Amino acid sequence: MAERTMHVRGDQPCEPPRATGTVQGGPDVTPPGVEGVWRFAAPAVDVTVSHARHAVRDLLVAQGITGPGYQELLDGVLLIVSELVTNSVRHAALLSPELVVEVVLSSGWVRLSVEDSHPYRPKALSEDFNRLGGRGLLLVKAITAEAGGSCDVERTNGGGKVVWVELPLQRGR
Repeated sequence: MAERTMHVRGDQPCEPPRATGTVQGGPDVTPPGVEGVWRFAAPAVDVTVSHARHAVRDLLVAQGITGPGYQELLDGVLLIVSELVTNSVRHAALLSPELVVEVVLSSGWVRLSVEDSHPYRPKALSEDFNRLGGRGLLLVKAITAEAGGSCDVERTNGGGKVVWVELPLQRGR
């Protein structure tokens, strides 16, 4: 797999390689040429949430993950990246002024992760409907489970954490 670095800010962000061909076929067709690892680091500030969402959307569309057969997957991935980056910005920025978003595409799946250097491992809160906010990880877990994927939180070698989600890359579910 080729590793590419995307920059959220800067003069000229790196362009991800474009998939060749068109998506055709049955319900479990993966776009041709979809394979790679893309990472970008960004400051743990509010505007990074929308920058990360747009960067991930642009990457997935450039890789051919677009159209009606992928809309539900794309919507889920974008909501997940928004929630995970928001959590890093809101809860880890004091100890982790930078976060890293990684997207891994391979035949049959997409993996999205957000890493920061804060040691606290987040846990999904209970479904307390009287509470405002605090349900982002519940939402991430629900989207992941509905798509048939998996998610977890792991410690990094540097003492921080990475929250990751893997989703099947399928059309027409």
